[in-house]
Amino acid sequence: MQFKHPEILYFLFLLAIPILVHLFQLRRFQKQYFTNVRFLKELSMQTRKSSVIKKWLLLATRLLLLACLIVAFAQPFFKAADSNNTDNQMVILLDNSFSMQAKGSRGELLKRTVQDLLENTPEDQKFSLITNNGAYWDTDIKSIQKDLQNLAYTDVPFRPDFLLTKAQAKTPNTGKDIVVITDAVNLDSKDLAKFDRDSPLYAIVPEAESERNIAIDSVYISQTLDNFYEVKVDMRAYGSFTDDVSIALYNGNSLAAKTLVKFDADKKSSTFTIPKKDFHGYVTVTDGSLDYDNYYYFSISKPSKSNVIVIGEPAKNAFLKRIYTQDEFNFADTQLASLDYNSLDKQDAIVLNELKEIPQSLITTLKDFYAKGGNIVVIPSIESTPQNLNTLLTVFGNVVYKPLTQGEKLITKIAFSHPLYQTVFEKKVDNFQYPNIKAGFNISGNALPVLSYNDGSPFLTSITNRLGNVYIFAAPVNKANSNFQNSPVVVPTFYNMAIGAGKTGISAFKIGQNESVLLDVVLSKDEVLAVKNDKSDFIPMQQVLNNKVKLSFGDYPETAGNYSIFKGKENLKNISFNHLRTESNLSLKNQSVLADFTKADSVSTVYNDIKSGRTANEMWKWFVIGTLIFLILELLIQKFVK
Repeated sequence: MQFKHPEILYFLFLLAIPILVHLFQLRRFQKQYFTNVRFLKELSMQTRKSSVIKKWLLLATRLLLLACLIVAFAQPFFKAADSNNTDNQMVILLDNSFSMQAKGSRGELLKRTVQDLLENTPEDQKFSLITNNGAYWDTDIKSIQKDLQNLAYTDVPFRPDFLLTKAQAKTPNTGKDIVVITDAVNLDSKDLAKFDRDSPLYAIVPEAESERNIAIDSVYISQTLDNFYEVKVDMRAYGSFTDDVSIALYNGNSLAAKTLVKFDADKKSSTFTIPKKDFHGYVTVTDGSLDYDNYYYFSISKPSKSNVIVIGEPAKNAFLKRIYTQDEFNFADTQLASLDYNSLDKQDAIVLNELKEIPQSLITTLKDFYAKGGNIVVIPSIESTPQNLNTLLTVFGNVVYKPLTQGEKLITKIAFSHPLYQTVFEKKVDNFQYPNIKAGFNISGNALPVLSYNDGSPFLTSITNRLGNVYIFAAPVNKANSNFQNSPVVVPTFYNMAIGAGKTGISAFKIGQNESVLLDVVLSKDEVLAVKNDKSDFIPMQQVLNNKVKLSFGDYPETAGNYSIFKGKENLKNISFNHLRTESNLSLKNQSVLADFTKADSVSTVYNDIKSGRTANEMWKWFVIGTLIFLILELLIQKFVK
């Protein structure tokens, strides 16, 4: 036991006063004479004995009464069990990732958690609250009430270690009470490695009633017809769905198509046919679970012609002219001797078709062309030297031509997942008629294989800077050396190589992937491009590249949806953004990593636990009660004990 005012205990010396009073009776007795006391002898002895007992009882009660009163004023207490952390700062790490959209017994997990904070946090309680993408420092619940009620979900993953580091950097020399509020989806032990297990750690883990969820993973053009697109929607189901699920396609706010899908497998696809014109909308699925992955926004621009130039001999360029038709391409072919270098900057794709020698001036031009997002196709000549070819390739990356080798090889392997073929094949093909080559170079380096020989070595590879692409053939494809021109894959291969970035296909970017887009636009000195929709707008990073502008989006926008790129009031291009589907699988919750935390079912439980552990056990009230009890005992002794 400890005392707040131990100096008052010196007054315990006052206990000597009642002792002295009882030991030394100061009252004077007078003699009273009676005629005969013979009959009072026995009564006198009994009265004297009762009087002694009464005096000792009164002495004891008065001593105890006075002692309790003095001790009460000294304010005794027992030290709190957790007194070392009394001055700790409260830090709440709140998970507002998309998985917290899941429905619990009382609504969405995040909204229910916010309501718990608002209802059970004392108004005078100071704390810091850190979310996945924001922070409120040294505040109280009333100051951030509106912010919490409007707290938005984010695709930023919940990383407690990172959030704790922010708190420690803010107040480095202050002890902290850490409260982690998360559903533990995608939580890993390494995310909690920096937590001090000796510090007060609390975990509130709201749980969803169901882990079922459907996510739309991707939307792409599976087939291009004369007047229509076949748009394919890939979806993934987490958990079992017995009923048919509704899938709807919207162009703007107008319903374009609707269908039902039965999820008898984890992965399902649905196909819609839409007119071959501008499309700016989304696909949505109704599953009664997470909302963020039920929408997939995408835009399709009406196809514009791509500019393609082929540099080589006219006879060898003839097959490419049949592929790059006038209705879809602005095709030009020229020999190297008559090449207009100024025209190259206006192209979307440049094909070097079996040039015996590639001059340095052309290499320099191609380097700049590739950096600005152009596509380059390199088809070597039998008469080319590896040294000259490698002078070109070293400009683009670590790819090297090895000396020419003779001997027939079959082209047997197709990289179906390569971007060049993603919309070409509905399923993998193993029994097509294999094209062959009679002589060719070997290619080594870090290029991505597209087509390969039966021995595994590459026939066609690609490298990219995320804007432009370089496609590298290992052998000439003229009819004297190969029958590749007669292969079914020749048309989609060369067709997709020449498609200009952003001139066809679906425009749907992933937020946070720092993706880029090229626009054919000329800006004046002070002009900038802006990305807008009816709810928000932002100015992306932009780089002027002569007659083109490169836009990089970084972590913007913060919200998925359909947007447009504006130059002033002119709408240049419709684009769409979607969040990554990293929070869709609710079964990935990992509560075991929170084993060292004190589990709590609500914020009030946390505050009560902290208060009880750090509140000293005050004993003065009991001593005051004791004083009153002994005072009452004294009165009773005075009245009833004779």
